[in-house]
Amino acid sequence: MISIEIDDPARPDVHKLLSEHLADMFATSPAESVHALDHSALSHDAITFWTAREDGVLLGCGALKALSPGHAEIKSMRTTANARGRGVATRMLEHIVKEAGRRGYERLSLETGTEDYFAPARRLYERHGFTECPPFADYTLDPNSVFMELPL
Repeated sequence: MISIEIDDPARPDVHKLLSEHLADMFATSPAESVHALDHSALSHDAITFWTAREDGVLLGCGALKALSPGHAEIKSMRTTANARGRGVATRMLEHIVKEAGRRGYERLSLETGTEDYFAPARRLYERHGFTECPPFADYTLDPNSVFMELPL
């Protein structure tokens, strides 16, 4: 059974997954267009970080960053290579959306890439009702970024 729990981004297996995530982001997008956070940034008080595990084995992660009293951002959604195609990303996204609603956020936003590499992520978000929007928070227009939001 897959469980999603608050976790420590510095935990060794999580740190490794986040390092792989950052390496893929820098290999796919120009440095100035990489907005992924490392394990230390994900430890900030404004961020809640979760992992999905099965029998203690890491399957994926995701985070919720508070931007304002009514607005939050999804950060660091990532699934391990061995867990892809098992619905882990869907479960994590549903968990984050539900938690954002429970916390009273009125809007949930995210940034992802425009490259083909990010097409599965964009499809996942679209299937869950996210639509493209202008840049939010401190983001600016970037041809390598797609900004999406979901009213809650």
